[in-house]
Amino acid sequence: MKIWLNGGLRDVDSARVSVLDHGLTVGDGIFETVKSVEGRTFALTRHLARLARSARGLGLPEPDLDEVRRACAAVLEANPLPLGRLRITYTGGLSPLGSDRGDQGTTLIVALGEAARRPDSTAVITVPWTRNERGALTGLKTTSYAENVVALARAHEQGASEALFANTVGQLCEGTGSNVFVVVDGEILTPPVTSGCLAGITRELAVEWTGARESDLPLDVLEHADEIFLTSTLRDVQGVHRVDGRQLPQAPGPMTTKAMRTFDERAADDLDP
Repeated sequence: MKIWLNGGLRDVDSARVSVLDHGLTVGDGIFETVKSVEGRTFALTRHLARLARSARGLGLPEPDLDEVRRACAAVLEANPLPLGRLRITYTGGLSPLGSDRGDQGTTLIVALGEAARRPDSTAVITVPWTRNERGALTGLKTTSYAENVVALARAHEQGASEALFANTVGQLCEGTGSNVFVVVDGEILTPPVTSGCLAGITRELAVEWTGARESDLPLDVLEHADEIFLTSTLRDVQGVHRVDGRQLPQAPGPMTTKAMRTFDERAADDLDP
């Protein structure tokens, strides 16, 4: 396996980042996960635009997106996979211990891992911890992911693949690595970005392609929604058949199934929508 590190391809076993890299010591970094199919990326332009937005939001120097594209192409060519998880990581680079950034430049890493198609439906849980819709990192895809690690571990302990958060005012927000949609009275709804959720790329496309409407939703909408589905880079659109102790019969439901089909067809027509 070869990865891209700061300007060129390296063998994964010999690639080295300093133990004083700010991404390691304080989580001062951003990332994107991009789906690749037979060596071709999906929605890369949108992912790179969000990478740049996250960099600005974190106060990092704007990444050279042409270099990032070259890095992605080089890694994909060097590691042929039928379905892959392409990970772009960009950090504050070598820095002194503490929160202050150094002046040695940023770190760029692009790596690829093998992925498998997800099941058509999955189980999720809700967790007692909240997203802060007014935090400094709200809406940024940063490497400060520890609370997601804790919540996802809780989900796995309960036989689920995802954990869903409310925000500080009790509204449905998002999953650890996904956005959430519900079907209520025949309408597809999803929390707005003002809820504190990440503006997911797959979420954005699903809204555009299905006519879903953004709406503030109480967390307990999960107790009575007719259908629930998740979106993310590697899930695409995935139905939910269980939330906590509630079973949803016939998941994925009819509107979720239609959304899945629409997403697959539109994505196949245009790999960089």
